[in-house]
Amino acid sequence: MYSAAEVFSHDGVLAGRIAGYDFRPQQQAMADAVSAAITGAYTLVAEAGTGTGKTYAYLVPAILSGRKVIVSTGSRNLQDQLYFKDVPFIKDALGLPVRIVLLKGRGNYLCRYRLHNNATYKRLRHPKDLHALEMVRHWAGKTRFGDIAELPEIAEDSAIWPHITATADNCLGSECEEFSDCYLTRARRAAQAADIVIVNHHLFLADRALKDEGFGDLLPGADIVIFDEAHQLPETALNFFGVAISSRQIRLLVKESQEFLLEEGIVSTGVTQLAERLEARITEMHNAMGRTERRLAWSEIPDAEGFNTSLAVLRQTLDEFCAALRPHGEQSKALERCSQRGQDLLQRISLMSGNLPAEFIPWLDVHAGNFSLHGTPVNVAGDFQRIVTGADKSWIFTSATLTAGGSFSHFTAALGLQAPVTHSWESPFDYGRQALLYVPRVMPMPHDPEYTRALVAAALPVLQASRGRAFMLFTSYRALHEAEAQLRAHDGFNLLVQGQASKMELLQNFTLATNAVLLGTASFWEGVDMRGEVLSCVIIDKLPFASPGDPVTRGRLQEMTSRGENPFWQLQVPQAIIMLKQGVGRLIRDRHDAGVLMIGDPRIVGKSYGRKFIASLPPLPLTRDVHDVVDFFRRCSESKLN
Repeated sequence: MYSAAEVFSHDGVLAGRIAGYDFRPQQQAMADAVSAAITGAYTLVAEAGTGTGKTYAYLVPAILSGRKVIVSTGSRNLQDQLYFKDVPFIKDALGLPVRIVLLKGRGNYLCRYRLHNNATYKRLRHPKDLHALEMVRHWAGKTRFGDIAELPEIAEDSAIWPHITATADNCLGSECEEFSDCYLTRARRAAQAADIVIVNHHLFLADRALKDEGFGDLLPGADIVIFDEAHQLPETALNFFGVAISSRQIRLLVKESQEFLLEEGIVSTGVTQLAERLEARITEMHNAMGRTERRLAWSEIPDAEGFNTSLAVLRQTLDEFCAALRPHGEQSKALERCSQRGQDLLQRISLMSGNLPAEFIPWLDVHAGNFSLHGTPVNVAGDFQRIVTGADKSWIFTSATLTAGGSFSHFTAALGLQAPVTHSWESPFDYGRQALLYVPRVMPMPHDPEYTRALVAAALPVLQASRGRAFMLFTSYRALHEAEAQLRAHDGFNLLVQGQASKMELLQNFTLATNAVLLGTASFWEGVDMRGEVLSCVIIDKLPFASPGDPVTRGRLQEMTSRGENPFWQLQVPQAIIMLKQGVGRLIRDRHDAGVLMIGDPRIVGKSYGRKFIASLPPLPLTRDVHDVVDFFRRCSESKLN
């Protein structure tokens, strides 16, 4: 059996497998720490700077342990990378017969029952959708795993997917006639027998909270649980441990109930009339809360009296609809499941009707065509602590961004982790040589109406010096679109804008275009690995503080203040630092990369808390002079030519 040193050393196992292998002492140190946590069955929280090689640092000791391992990630991209690339490489390098399973949520698998249901053809009328359905039927005859990711030629937002995949709401479970051949069932069985199971945070939390995704029997058999991209866990858990109900869910229940009644040849005037009344009640509620796209607290609803009345009537009408549907549940499993879904929705809407626990924040998410009601817990420390407490396992939490100002306290407190062992390793990259931090000398404060205009003016000479090849990362869509309008007035840049194509398509176009400038918001701040000179500049508009006007943020701030805590220093600053570190991490991805980071926000050098932000970043040289930026890119160009 290998030791970590024998795997990671200059002449170790990996050196013999990877051309141009670089020994990184940080990587070996992290592997040693993970090995110790596995041996001692304790909790390790490990921050490893970009370029450390943290994936191999936790995979090697986990695989060498010979124990059952669950790896949970924050993104589908990392799930796929682990399953198709990293774990197979390590197991082959170590010469160990490791069984690997990639387990996804229910909606990622083809539902044979729904595909074979003749009603599917009646619901799809557009030729493009019917063509996609034929493609699915052809693929269904030969697929082994039923993972819809095997069909990249069908767009992610295609109308076909809801008709041939199942959700927790409409899945028939063990009572389905296709259960024994169900792809999800097969994946779950394979996971039971696997050595390494790769999931995502949402699936992990869904199962631990609801025992719904078929993962509940798997965790007790695992000895090691590793959370990669662990910085996402607190926010994911906040969203998951809450309560929510949407107008879309109610409408889908009504639609599918009526379709299943028709399939059984049942004519129910009562159900039909109540379906019409439900639609009217939903419209009344939507009008009462206003149709402007926004998130708002219940106290901000324009017509509070009308909203409360509409909510009570909607609840009563849904109750009547469920009562009318209930007798028909005996006619088919599908109708029985619809009846159960109705009761679940009724229970949730009852909770939202003034029965939420005191520690939950009620808020609304409103869009032009639909809305949702939410109750989000103030914190999830207690819920998450119950997951990790009392289990004789090794819990590993790792990410490139877990500390703020050198402290793990914000992350560990958010998850209720009790006295974990913590380690942090800096990136092995030479930021003093490879990068430059530029903060413009003259910029208005971010609340100034002219701020985005000033940001673009300050960014133009930087973009010209970098020849595009830049990400501009924004904290709001409004600022992004303002910047887009101004940049379109300048020739010489190929603008790629979030929302005008899929994320994957935008990134592919970015690598192919010359002088490309990609404008993005939250989803581009992390999870993008763009190596080489194609990305040579990252421009960040503002320090990414969560909006104090957001109802969940405001509720959490108020709750912390009521406990005598300082929410600015204990919540807002640490959150913003971790988000900023993620954005900065897009710039240098390899020891051969070089680039400029521009932060437009003057608070990073002008406010006392700004020092904490800078201290949390990699050791980049700081300049206030744009001429230094021009010189940096000139030197990069010359060194390349030489």
